[in-house]
Amino acid sequence: MVTNVSASSSFEFATATRVLFGPGRLAEAPEALRGLGGSRVLLVTGANPTRARPLQEALERLGLGVTVFSVDGEPTVERAREGTARIKEAGCDAVVALGGGSALDAGKAIAALAANGGDPLDYLEVIGRGQPLTRPSLPFMAIPTTAGTGSEVTRNAVLGSKDAKVKASLRGPHMLPRVALVDPDLLTGAPAAVLASSGMDALSQLIEPLLSARANPLTDALAREGLRRSARSLRRAVLDGADAPTREDLALASLFGGLCLANAGLGAVHGFAAPVGGMFDAPHGAVCAALLPAVLDVNLRALRARAPEHPSLPRARELAVLLTGREDARGEDAVAWVDELRVALGVPGLGRYGLTEAQVPALVAKAKGASSMKANPLVLTDAELAEIASRSL
Repeated sequence: MVTNVSASSSFEFATATRVLFGPGRLAEAPEALRGLGGSRVLLVTGANPTRARPLQEALERLGLGVTVFSVDGEPTVERAREGTARIKEAGCDAVVALGGGSALDAGKAIAALAANGGDPLDYLEVIGRGQPLTRPSLPFMAIPTTAGTGSEVTRNAVLGSKDAKVKASLRGPHMLPRVALVDPDLLTGAPAAVLASSGMDALSQLIEPLLSARANPLTDALAREGLRRSARSLRRAVLDGADAPTREDLALASLFGGLCLANAGLGAVHGFAAPVGGMFDAPHGAVCAALLPAVLDVNLRALRARAPEHPSLPRARELAVLLTGREDARGEDAVAWVDELRVALGVPGLGRYGLTEAQVPALVAKAKGASSMKANPLVLTDAELAEIASRSL
C-alpha cells in the first residue's frame, strides 16, 4: 500500500451539527426534529410522497404540523421558488427532507431561501448573482433513501435551470443540515439501477476528493475507508441484491463521499456532470459513472506529462491499490477497474441521453466554468476536456 502520500496540514472541516447512523434509526427522526425547535414542518419528498407517510404520521403524533412538498425529478430553480412559497403559505419553521439527493437538495435550498429571502438567482453560482447566504437556514434535517449524493452532510444544493440549461449550486456554511439521519434499512428494496447509479456517484465522490488539489488528512481517511467499502460491496449489491452488510457499506460510502466533497472539493467528473445534467434529462449518478473512466485516464496522462512531481500521481496509484486489492497496481489499473465496473452494472454512456459529438465543444465551454473544476488536480486543456466528453459517449 502507498503510505507516503502527503496532504495539506492546514485545513478546515465542517459538517452537519449531528449525524445519526445505523439500521432502524429512522424511528428517532421525530424526536430529533422536535429537538430543533420547530412547530410546523415542511416535509420534502421525492416523486412518491407515500413513502414518507409513516414519518409524516409520526411527526403529527408529536403535535407537529406537517405540509408535504414533493419533488418530481431533479430539483430546479422553479421548484425551489415553489417550495419557498409553500413554506410561507403554511407558516413552516423547519424543514425535513426524506428521499434521494434531489429531495435533499430541494429541502436544503428551500430552508436556505426561506430564511434569507429573495430569489434563487440572487445566490446561485455560475448563472446567478452569487450573493452570499448570510442568515442561518431554517432548521433542516436530511434523511437519504439512496446511497449516492452524500447531500445530507454537504453545504450546497444543486438546482437545474431550464433557461440556462445547466445545473448550479446554492452554497454557504449556513446550509449544512442540523441533523443528518442515515438509516441503511431505507435502501431495502431499492431497484438495481438506482443502486448502480447512486453507488457510482458515491464512488466518484470518494475518488475525486482523494485526488483533489484540496485534499487533506481527514478527508483522505474518510475517502480510503469509503473506497474499501464501495469496492467490496457495490457490484455485489447491484448484481446479487443488497443484504444488510452491503447496505451498510453503501450508506457509509455515500456519507463519507459527502463529507469528502464538502471539505476537499471534486474535479472534472462533476465539472462535466453539472452542464450535462442541465442539457439532458439524465440521472446524475449515471452521468458521473459515464465520465469517471475517461477523467481518471486523461488526468493521469496530463499529470505525467506536465506535473510529474504532483502529489496526485502517487495518490492515483494508491487509488488503484484500494480498488483492486493488489499491492502492485498502477494508476491505469484504477481506470480499467472503474470502466469494467461501469459496464458490469449496465450504466450507459452519455450518448444514451442525447449527447452527440457535435455538442462536445459547447459542453466543454460550459464545463470549464463549473465550480467543481477548481479542485481538479490540474487545469486540463480544451483538447483534453473534449477527449473526456467524446470518450464518455
